[in-house]
Amino acid sequence: MRALFLVLFTLLSVAAAQPPRWLWYKQPAAEWQQALPIGNGRLGGMVFGGAPRERIQLNEDSLWAGSAVDRDRKGAREHLAKARELLFAGKYAEAEKLVQREFMSERWVRSHQTLGDLRLEFRGHDAPQEYLRTLNLRDGIASTTYRIGESTYRREVYSSAAEQVLIVDVKCDGNEPFLVEVGLTRSACAETELVDERTLRLSGQANRGKEHPGTTFVSFLRVLAGDVARSGPGQDGVPRLVVRAKGRMTLALTAATSFGSGIGLAEKLAPEAALDNAKLELDAITGRDPDAIRQLHVTDHRALFDRVDIDLGGKVLRGLPTDLRLDRVRQNSNDPDLAATYFQFGRYLLMASSRPLSMPANLQGLWNEHIDAPWNADYHININLQMNYWLAEVGNLSECHEPFFDFVEALVPNGRKTAAELYGCKGWVAHHTSDAWAFTSPIGSTKWGMWPTGGAWCTSHFVEHYRFTGDKEFLKDRAWPILCSSAEFFLDYLVEHPATGKLVSGPSMSPENSFRTKDGVVAHVTMGPAMDQQIIADLFVNIVELAPELGIGKDDEFIKRVNDALTRLQGPQVGSDGRLLEWNEEFEEPEPGHRHMSHLYLLHPGDRVDTVKTPDLTQAVRKSLLTRLEKGGGHTGWSRAWIINFFARLRDPTRAWENHQALLRKSTLPNLFDDHPPFQIDGNFGAAAGIAEMLLQSFARRLTVLPALPRGWGTGHVKGLCARGGFVVDIEWERMRPTEIRVTSRLGNPLTVEHRGTLLCEDRPTKVGETVVLKP
Repeated sequence: MRALFLVLFTLLSVAAAQPPRWLWYKQPAAEWQQALPIGNGRLGGMVFGGAPRERIQLNEDSLWAGSAVDRDRKGAREHLAKARELLFAGKYAEAEKLVQREFMSERWVRSHQTLGDLRLEFRGHDAPQEYLRTLNLRDGIASTTYRIGESTYRREVYSSAAEQVLIVDVKCDGNEPFLVEVGLTRSACAETELVDERTLRLSGQANRGKEHPGTTFVSFLRVLAGDVARSGPGQDGVPRLVVRAKGRMTLALTAATSFGSGIGLAEKLAPEAALDNAKLELDAITGRDPDAIRQLHVTDHRALFDRVDIDLGGKVLRGLPTDLRLDRVRQNSNDPDLAATYFQFGRYLLMASSRPLSMPANLQGLWNEHIDAPWNADYHININLQMNYWLAEVGNLSECHEPFFDFVEALVPNGRKTAAELYGCKGWVAHHTSDAWAFTSPIGSTKWGMWPTGGAWCTSHFVEHYRFTGDKEFLKDRAWPILCSSAEFFLDYLVEHPATGKLVSGPSMSPENSFRTKDGVVAHVTMGPAMDQQIIADLFVNIVELAPELGIGKDDEFIKRVNDALTRLQGPQVGSDGRLLEWNEEFEEPEPGHRHMSHLYLLHPGDRVDTVKTPDLTQAVRKSLLTRLEKGGGHTGWSRAWIINFFARLRDPTRAWENHQALLRKSTLPNLFDDHPPFQIDGNFGAAAGIAEMLLQSFARRLTVLPALPRGWGTGHVKGLCARGGFVVDIEWERMRPTEIRVTSRLGNPLTVEHRGTLLCEDRPTKVGETVVLKP
């Protein structure tokens, strides 16, 4: 008993000394997936924390191989009617061959690429003591601390959004000077030069095996504090700097590409001007006080991060390193404070990989060590890019949503060409994936590429942004044109099913899944797959609901067309076994545990399933979900994250929590990155959004507090979550029941709040800025 008390006392003592939200380790990163991410939306790094030899792997968000290329198959529209005829006749294999031959472009997306590595070698630091490596989520700073002899070294690395610069700041409390060799390298297609005695320049052009040349890039590294003892070629001939510092060394790194940082800048800056930004930003930081640079970064970072605070209990476990806490969860221990840290880590990653005028967060967010990344670290819009932004509005990071909107708007011009060339339709369309140049063509195989509703799904984010913020200017100028042009495509594209008279999409598929026909053929392409129908219905409903907000009446000709199509659209269908159908008819499933659960879109992120108002549909959805899991579904990180959201919407706290635990056990790397495998960041964002969904939901002008609160989080609080209707919500709870709810109204809308089916207030008038306090 005494030993147990001592262990508990030690944990409590260590935990009390920890910042509330940080990751910490007692050893450097041995491999990339253990390194710690920093970023300012555009410029990022993975910090390994080595004492004698530090590696900071670098990324710039617009460093891509490839270029803008017309991928549309000419004349494809001439074959559309025949493809549909074959599919309606049940000749799936023949139809799929036709679609593959006439519609699909080659799969030649090129990859987002690493910028390179910043390497530091500290002379005489081979035997560090009292080592500590941390990532402070609230400050946005990765630090490495250790002792050499009587001197303590603290190395901080951060990427400032305010200054657009990455900083390495090393402090030593000893009296003796220290020596650091500094290098800037890249594994391919780059050259390092010495600009002056304090500055290195790395430059090159992205490509893939000397093919598909992409953006040119440049990065500068300058010594801001410390004396340069020597500059010139190292043993390998690559220029390096040797810095001699007493007390402090500070380095500044900038980078730019010919693309221009962010979709919004792509058309505004000539390539030469975009590259010049790196030098301008470096010169602007030179001569500045490093402490002032740090303070500006921390202030800017906290302005976003501090909007939300969360406590799920279990603080004592902060006394354990993060990797050991993960090990405990893998042994089926509950660590609610780690879940809270995971949620805040999701918000941190979004802040670090998606800021106004940056590129949107890609499959790896911002962090990618490859020349040829898995799935090119591109923009998959058949769930992955959308999942990256599920957290943005509810997590009180609305401005971090901006790069997503910029990207979707960049899809529209290409999407109009694709709609006309492939389908003979007006409006715009985009398929399952894209890249920095926003192509919209179906590429590769029909097994994943013949899916024309990716763009339509993206439009729902514009609607969500409006429902959370009430920004009428955004609705009028950005959301409405995107929605209407997408709907214009589907009004042309939808076709009447000869057997039912219902409007269906096609040729299309259920993302990346297959079915087996009655004659044993495994196929992918069909007419009217469930997800298509649900996304199109969502699009049409959004237009009908938002039209009055812009003073557009029911008699408007376009609105009448949308309403008419909506009433004729094939809706959800339930199979003979009680499950929701994934395709337009019952098929055998070759992969009954498939990672995609596309036919459940209407549950989440859609909002067409209500456990009270639609009991039959709820039952069919639940059975589909449970069956998919019984057959092995949820085996990838992002898929498991989606499942958390599903069960939260079904008001099933036990299964939502179990799946969050499963994600931590099976699909989380030592640095808390999501493991697909390999690393994919969508699971981080999706699971963090799932935690928010367990604590707060807001639909049909009603806020539901603690809709899926698990027993493992029995006492706690969350402050700063956002709700549709323009509300900011704080919730405190004890023993599974809310004790105080504070709702601040940003828009002055009426307020309705419920908990477990009990109304706590109904249609209560509010004023802009008013905070309503409820004590159930």
